Amino acid sequence: MENKIFTVIGGDLRSVKLANQLMADGNTVYIYGFNNAGFEMGMTESKELEEAIIKSEVVIGPIPCSNDNETINAPFHSEKIHINEVFKIMSKNQLFIAGRIGDKIAHLAEIYNVYTIDLLDREEMAVLNAIPTAEGAIQIAMEEIPITLHDCNCLILGFGRIGKILGKMLHGIGSNVFIEARKYSDMAWIKSYGFNAVFINELNDCLSDMDVIFNTIPYMILDTNALSKLKSDCLIIDLASKPGGVDFEKAKSMGIKAIWALSLPGKVAPVTAAKFIKETINNIICELGV
Repeated sequence: MENKIFTVIGGDLRSVKLANQLMADGNTVYIYGFNNAGFEMGMTESKELEEAIIKSEVVIGPIPCSNDNETINAPFHSEKIHINEVFKIMSKNQLFIAGRIGDKIAHLAEIYNVYTIDLLDREEMAVLNAIPTAEGAIQIAMEEIPITLHDCNCLILGFGRIGKILGKMLHGIGSNVFIEARKYSDMAWIKSYGFNAVFINELNDCLSDMDVIFNTIPYMILDTNALSKLKSDCLIIDLASKPGGVDFEKAKSMGIKAIWALSLPGKVAPVTAAKFIKETINNIICELGV
C-alpha cells in the first residue's frame, strides 16, 4: 500500500502509539489534541486543528469517538475539540475513521458531507480489541481478589466477542467458567467449549456461588435483586460500555466491590491495541481503494 497522509485527533495512549506506528511505516502523520499529555509523544503536535486536518487524506478519531456526542474524546487536551469543527474543516475527499460513532455524530457527518467509518463495526477490529480487554480484566481480578483465579468460580455475563475470548483465557488459567446467555444456540456453543452454560432465567440461582463476575452487557443486569444474592466478597468487573450493567451505588452500599473497567486496551496494552487499529485502517483503505 502506498504511503498516505494521516491525521490523528484526540484519544488515549493508543492514539499516540498509532500515530508513531503509522509514521514508522513511512506515512506522513499529523497529530492534534495532546497539549496536556505530560509525556514524550515522539512527534510534534500541530498547533491548530485546521493545520492538522487540511492536508490529510484520512482523519482518525479515538475509541470511543466521543463521550457526549459533541466533542472528541481527548483526555490529554486542555480544550474541547468540537466534532462539528472537525467536520467543518474536512472535505468530501477525506475519510473520518473512529470507534463507536454514535447516531448523532453520524447524522452530523451527513450534514457536512463527511464519509465516516466506525472501527468497531469492523469484525476484525472488534475481535482483536477484545483480546487486551480480556487480558486487562484478568489483570484487575488478579490484583483485587485474595485467591487464585485457578479453581475460582468466574461468571461472564454475555457471550459476545469479549465473553468468548475471556472465557477461553479464564478456562486456560483453570477457572471454573460460567457464562450467561440468552440464545439456545449460544448455550450449545458454551457447552461445546467446556464451560458451564447459564440460561438467563437461571442466573439468580448461581449468583451466590460466584467469586468474580465479569459483565459485558451494556444495560442493567446486576440490579438490587441480583446484587442481594452475591457473597459480600464477590468482585464485579464491568467491561460494558456506557451505561454499563451494574447498579454501582447499590453495590457500594452493600459493601460489594464493583469496578467499571472502561477502555482497557488503551490502559493495559496501548502498543498492541494501536497495532490492531492500524491493521484495520489499512484493511479499510485497501477495500475502498483510497
